[in-house]
Amino acid sequence: MQLNGLNYHLRTFGCQMNLHDAERIAGMLEALGALPTDTAEQADIVVFMTCCVREAADQRLLGQVASLKNLPAPHHRRLIAVGGCIGQRDGAKLVELLPHIDVVFGTHNISSLPGLLTAALTGEGAQVEVPNEDEATGILPATALPAHREQPWHAWLPIMTGCDNHCSYCIVPKVRGREISRPFDEILHEVQALLTDGVVEITLLGQNVNSYGRDLYGKPRFAEILRAVGTSGVQRLRFTTSHPKDLSEDTIAAFAETAAVMPHLHLPFQSGSNRILSAMNRHYTAEQYHNLVRTVRQAAAAAGKGDQTLMGSVALSTDIIVGFPGEDESDFQATCELVREIGFAQAFTFIYSRRTGTPAAELIDNTPAEVIQNRFQQLVEIVQQSAWQQNQLELASTTTVLFEGNSKRDATMLSGRSPKNTTVHAPMPTGKTLDDFIGRILPVRIETARTWYLRGELV
Repeated sequence: MQLNGLNYHLRTFGCQMNLHDAERIAGMLEALGALPTDTAEQADIVVFMTCCVREAADQRLLGQVASLKNLPAPHHRRLIAVGGCIGQRDGAKLVELLPHIDVVFGTHNISSLPGLLTAALTGEGAQVEVPNEDEATGILPATALPAHREQPWHAWLPIMTGCDNHCSYCIVPKVRGREISRPFDEILHEVQALLTDGVVEITLLGQNVNSYGRDLYGKPRFAEILRAVGTSGVQRLRFTTSHPKDLSEDTIAAFAETAAVMPHLHLPFQSGSNRILSAMNRHYTAEQYHNLVRTVRQAAAAAGKGDQTLMGSVALSTDIIVGFPGEDESDFQATCELVREIGFAQAFTFIYSRRTGTPAAELIDNTPAEVIQNRFQQLVEIVQQSAWQQNQLELASTTTVLFEGNSKRDATMLSGRSPKNTTVHAPMPTGKTLDDFIGRILPVRIETARTWYLRGELV
């Protein structure tokens, strides 16, 4: 099974788990002789790693796949493969809708992709293999596959897959399956391999990392993982995503006290209305969320993270849904008020997207689309103001930055991430090149604070 001489191109939508899976796909294809290329036009193999959380992602995939139908291939013909959550959800329906798709694979059988591509390449017709979680037993998991990391200094490290929460709007449990945790020792073994390979920053991944270990050990052990990985020698440790209902006191303590764990927490709250939170099946109230944030910030400030003020101790990011069925003006205003009170450094805001197969899809909502759009725009403006205010706290401070490359707008400007996951720009020193800085953690004195970035000078 060889793909020597063929070029491949990966397009990845959605969550960090898809980014991790895409790196494993790249590793497999390159191990078989395929070479990466920057565009689909140059590729013999185009692989789409998809997300089905929102309708816009569906439409984006269909449009991009359709655009390749009559595009000349560099060699004999182009193979198109669709994986990820849309592949898992739709299976053979994708080939019926777009007959020029050659391969469809799911979230549980990434390791099958090379064989499916080979079968399609040798004229055996469209290949569709989408096992469910029970049928996937014995299939090599993605974490066991070779990886071609996008950035040699950073690694995505899944500690679990799937989700057992069943939020009423969310399709993830149907396409990713139930929660399955990786053994504790297996995770630590991979950490040591990554450190040996020169990784300086690791991001732990899971649909709900706070539940890690419940299925294997009878109780969550995420706090133990944070401490173990955080004291392994890694310079920076991040994690995503945390469900508020499962963020325990022990995890908060580990987050605050472990020096390598960065002072940034992604904690989706989705709505500030208790009525809507109940309809979403989120299992917490706005008041409980607010108290949780206060506890996190107090613990971090006490442990010496941040600038010793509660608002500056931890950078919080979140997810917010506008227009959930039945949301009225008072519900929306409760969401806006929560954003103002907490002060988020970043918020990912979305208009509710109906997903067939979820309980919320059966709910009837007569709110005019223009009302929802206006609310969405109001929220975006509040979020921007909150982000600007949070960045003002960094003025005149010195922070450490992991440099990732050049600014997209200015090649003379270095760009990287602060401990709080904020983009930081700094001018390239005279006589230096990007290679002198990329993948290194260096101090920067912050002189300018904008809504979405900071700028300063290398110290």
